[in-house]
Amino acid sequence: MIQKINRYLSLVKFSHTVFALPFAIIGFFLAIHSGGAVFYFQKLIMVILCMVFARSAAMGFNRYIDRKFDEKNPRTAIREIPAGIISANAALTFVIVCSVSFIVCTYFINLICLYLSPVALLVVLGYSYTKRFTPLCHLILGLGLSLAPIGAYLALTGHFAPLPILFSLLVFLWTGGFDIIYALQDEEFDRNQGLKSIPVYLGRVKALRLSEWMHFAAALIVGACFYMGGFHWLFAIGAVVFVSLLWFQHSIVKPNDLSRVNLAFGTTNGIASVVFCVFVCADMYFL
Repeated sequence: MIQKINRYLSLVKFSHTVFALPFAIIGFFLAIHSGGAVFYFQKLIMVILCMVFARSAAMGFNRYIDRKFDEKNPRTAIREIPAGIISANAALTFVIVCSVSFIVCTYFINLICLYLSPVALLVVLGYSYTKRFTPLCHLILGLGLSLAPIGAYLALTGHFAPLPILFSLLVFLWTGGFDIIYALQDEEFDRNQGLKSIPVYLGRVKALRLSEWMHFAAALIVGACFYMGGFHWLFAIGAVVFVSLLWFQHSIVKPNDLSRVNLAFGTTNGIASVVFCVFVCADMYFL
């Protein structure tokens, strides 16, 4: 049983949940700190479950939809479906279960989250199709992950507000930018298969430059969040660490050297997200 669970966790790269989940936590506590909401432990659990189920559904669907391409790509041929570890039908069933579970969790949050749940699923599941017709697929991924802070804020307040939307814009730019870096690995394969991506459309050098500009814009949004939210020095420390790690990933990935893409994509961004969350939440409740 444990082995089977581990297979599905590997299928959806569960450890990568750390990218957007900390921003959902920020959105949740921002609702209490500046949105006048009351803390409910049940809703915190529901928000976390929504994040896990939505991302698992999205990732599982991506693996299901892309299974034929994954078989042909030497980098991805070892993934669970092409390797025969998990069948395509089992993966699709997993996606359906996660999608239904996500909607059920929103039911226990509030009506606006329930009503918007199909829209959220449409975005996160629809991303998997976009690289078949547009190089802007990275931005669709960024849009899907950017729902985390505003979704968590809605869970407690039931309404939109400028500050959580600004945090969502930060997530959009940050994740879209690092997904461009990740896509550099498959530039040649995607081109040969007729798939779309920024690296295929612009080439490695210009794609990296666009990613840099997106992360520069993300750094500016961090400053805007600091100003709009009236934060203090703990936020500033978290912001410096976050922005420094954005710069670091660009310093280790070059057009002619992609050997450290996984370090930039996985480790660096995971650390950046968690550290930023800790300092932002600490700033809200200790200063």
